[in-house]
Amino acid sequence: MIVIGLTGSIGMGKTTTAKLFADEGVPVCDSDAVVHDLYRSEAVSPIAVAFPQAVQEGRVNRDVLSHILRENPAQFSVLESIVHPLVRSKQDAFVAQHKQNGEAVALLDIPLLFETKAESRVDVVVVASCSPEIQRERVLSRPGMTEGKFAMILSRQMPDVDKRRKADFIIDTGHGIEDARMQVRSVLQVLSQRT
Repeated sequence: MIVIGLTGSIGMGKTTTAKLFADEGVPVCDSDAVVHDLYRSEAVSPIAVAFPQAVQEGRVNRDVLSHILRENPAQFSVLESIVHPLVRSKQDAFVAQHKQNGEAVALLDIPLLFETKAESRVDVVVVASCSPEIQRERVLSRPGMTEGKFAMILSRQMPDVDKRRKADFIIDTGHGIEDARMQVRSVLQVLSQRT
């Protein structure tokens, strides 16, 4: 089975690209969704120890946690030391399950793929990308997004130019969904010749 690692900076169309792979029948493990689940389950107790004010009514309040991290970015490493191993365990279980099911391809959607050195756990890397102008427009149109928050998120991500350089495939999401869909199909066509 070929394991695709999909990544892309904020606003680059990674989530949409993951859906396009899913539309083609590829099983997708969404790391953000895994984290959401962990914030209601296994991650609650260790986060309650490290960030007691962020746990309310038995779950992690993402807004409170985000505020804490904005005030003290050095705390990101504490959070990551709790969450990343839990996410990796879920991803490993996902890959094992789909390998057992006989799937030809499975996809791990990992926002910080290069930053967490996860490229060593996948067979090919696909980077969703678009122009900085489109990225900025997409991100700043999100509810609650500010220039400051956008800048903080970007500061924690590898620059897009570096991601593109390290990619096996690039999906340019700047020309609409149907164009991106054709690119996704093209990637899967290439990969089908490797299985």
